[in-house]
Amino acid sequence: MVRVGVHVSIAGSVAKAVERAENAGCDTFQIFSRNPRGWGFHDLSGEDSAAFARELARSGIFPPVDHMPYLPNLATPKPEVYEKSVMTLTAELQRCGQLEIPYLVTHLGHHLGDGLENGRKRVIEAISSALSNAENQVMILLENTAGERNSVGSTFEDIRAVLDSISPQERVGVCFDTCHAFAAGYDIRRAGGIEATMDQFDDLIGLQRLRVIHLNDALGDLGSGLDRHEHIGMGSIGEKGFKRILAHPLFHDLPLICETPIDIRRDDQGNIAKVRRLAR
Repeated sequence: MVRVGVHVSIAGSVAKAVERAENAGCDTFQIFSRNPRGWGFHDLSGEDSAAFARELARSGIFPPVDHMPYLPNLATPKPEVYEKSVMTLTAELQRCGQLEIPYLVTHLGHHLGDGLENGRKRVIEAISSALSNAENQVMILLENTAGERNSVGSTFEDIRAVLDSISPQERVGVCFDTCHAFAAGYDIRRAGGIEATMDQFDDLIGLQRLRVIHLNDALGDLGSGLDRHEHIGMGSIGEKGFKRILAHPLFHDLPLICETPIDIRRDDQGNIAKVRRLAR
């Protein structure tokens, strides 16, 4: 059986996310620990953390995953945004520690035309700084990006270059997003495509660094650079593509989190059910 879940809301309290994950039929789930569309946030109280821990233990769902908010850009050359981004990353690591969430997923950001090498350098410095200022064992997971203009982290070579320079090494890993990989040019939908892609990942990064899968179909075509998610099997990867992907042994061992739409065609429960059917 695969371990599959979705991104759930924390509206009302962070502990309510666990009940929402249960109601969706999740084996694992992802949250934003705060409002993802602003810089400001309220500190977590001891009761917030305790209630989340109680609900998590009661539910048996594991692991919970946190995702960085939308505004931070770890690769930006703009000093004010960069400083706020590093502060946000540090704060999110600390919040994960309070909530006993083992993984924090982050995009590597956009260099805004300042060059890939400069963008990488800023990402490395940002993550190393945040890790040194958050005294816990939370692991930052670098998420591959979709090949958008000026993005950092769209290729395995790019991710490897960042990973190699971060300290401490044991607190950094990778989250692999299927939509992003496909949009960046990795043809994971064809016969043998997921095997070839994971072999390349293993050669360049190492499969032991892969901790979480974002399982999303893609609205854009192969190599489009379009970061637009679609329901599982309804996009350009398609049902046959996901059946091949889910047949790979790696996808039976790792938590799979869908960041798919909710609309009249399908809801979260529907995407979870579709993944389980395709994984049989």
